[in-house]
Amino acid sequence: MASRLRFSGTHRDVVDVAGSTNTLRKSSEVNGLNKDVQKLLWKNKMKFPKADAKLKSLGLLGPAKSKMKVMEDKEQEGVVDSNNSHATNGNGCMKGTGDSVDESECSPCVPEENNIVNDRPLKKAKSENVENCCSVEGDNGVSVLEEDTRNNTADTQPAAKIDDILPETDGSLKTHSREKKLIDFREKLYLAPLTTVGNLPFRRVCKVLGADVTCGEMAMCTNLLQGQASEWALLRRHSSEDLFGVQICGAYPDTLARTVELIDQQCTVDFIDINMGCPIDIVVNKGAGSCLLTKPMRMKGIIEATSGTVDKPITIKVRTGYFEGKNRIDSLIADIGTWGASAVTVHGRTRQQRYSKLADWDYIYQCARKASDDLQVLGNGDIYSYLDWNKHKSDCPELASCMIARGALIKPWIFTEIKEQRHWDITSGERLNIMKDFARFGLEHWGSDKKGVETTRHFLLEWLSYTCRYIPVGLLDVIPQRLNWRPPAYSGRDDLETLMASDSAADWIRISEMLLGKVPDGFTFAPKHKSNAYDRAENG
Repeated sequence: MASRLRFSGTHRDVVDVAGSTNTLRKSSEVNGLNKDVQKLLWKNKMKFPKADAKLKSLGLLGPAKSKMKVMEDKEQEGVVDSNNSHATNGNGCMKGTGDSVDESECSPCVPEENNIVNDRPLKKAKSENVENCCSVEGDNGVSVLEEDTRNNTADTQPAAKIDDILPETDGSLKTHSREKKLIDFREKLYLAPLTTVGNLPFRRVCKVLGADVTCGEMAMCTNLLQGQASEWALLRRHSSEDLFGVQICGAYPDTLARTVELIDQQCTVDFIDINMGCPIDIVVNKGAGSCLLTKPMRMKGIIEATSGTVDKPITIKVRTGYFEGKNRIDSLIADIGTWGASAVTVHGRTRQQRYSKLADWDYIYQCARKASDDLQVLGNGDIYSYLDWNKHKSDCPELASCMIARGALIKPWIFTEIKEQRHWDITSGERLNIMKDFARFGLEHWGSDKKGVETTRHFLLEWLSYTCRYIPVGLLDVIPQRLNWRPPAYSGRDDLETLMASDSAADWIRISEMLLGKVPDGFTFAPKHKSNAYDRAENG
């Protein structure tokens, strides 16, 4: 009985003013998919009046979509030549078949006719499991029945027809969409959207330690449009995340436009980020992620369609280019703002590089200087100390801010260091307290039953596969540590510090047992994204 009550404090009930009882989780988290909407998505009967009206005005809906296809075909001819020349160097095309990806492989994006991303969601079979997992937020979600959707569609049709009549080039007749999209990233500390480890409990830890902007893990548009509860869980937001965005990934303007309309209806977010830089094979081979860097007209269609569908700011995240030595995003920077994006984050590596070699910050500066005044450019790559942050900001005043990714995974207190302008020689006890916060936040988020404890443990272990790379400041001969340094074997100043430096999964499990109790019999763990290999992190 004592073990069952060990985490009872994580799910105490709270009573609101009206006297009704709500759990702590419901009172502090938002962004759940309404069940009525989910059923419509399963049946493929959801209507998207705003998105469809915008797509129609851009010529991207129905038969008119072929216009963009013709332009892309012309564009693709140059890409095919690049792919062929790349293939002669011995790098073949490897289709992703799972989560584990060999970083040494470079897969040219598949031609458009082979893409398997659907323009419309597939029919989703209703399952008991999904029904039980689905989180209902009646106050946040918009309850949409089929009849209501038809009425809403009918109400918006006249406006859509008027919009179609107005020429797109005549700015004097319409308010420019960018005028209603205001968000300021300047000087703010931005925690990057991180696959697997960038979950809600980890983001809460980073908020406590000084992060200003947080963003959810990358969610696939096709899964969101199918009403998959597991994908919608990636959009959850904690009340402490005062400037929060969600990141989505898709291959086509219609898929993305409908997704942003749905998110705008169902979620409370400050901005929506579109991933155009993810290097993972399974994403690229579907025409999404960094494959879009080879299709500027597709990028234009996506940004115009999404920014014209919702009032929320649309931001994008890109890499410098697809192939190494063939940077091309700088040639599009001047246009990205006019297409409707509020901000762009440039990760200073190509898709082919993945996470090998250092980020090219000179190229990021070049992009920032080419951008228009109303497009904010953020840099991303290898920031691991407040000195790195200061250098990038001083070298390029045109840079709005910097996004921090793996540096935050290894030492989330980097946000404190930047704000306080110091190297924090953090003790092992202080680090353990941060992990305790994560465990508590995890139990609040995933639940304190047996399944919730093991889910929290799993994500804690994923995080520990990064934190072992940290070398305490007090043990360094050269300060600060660089992100690409491989720490040598060393003994810490106490047993706990030595344990935290271990790259053995068995030692990570021992740390988890300090916080969450003994692991089940036969328990084993291997990092999902090979994060203990220095150039093999899979965060897009």
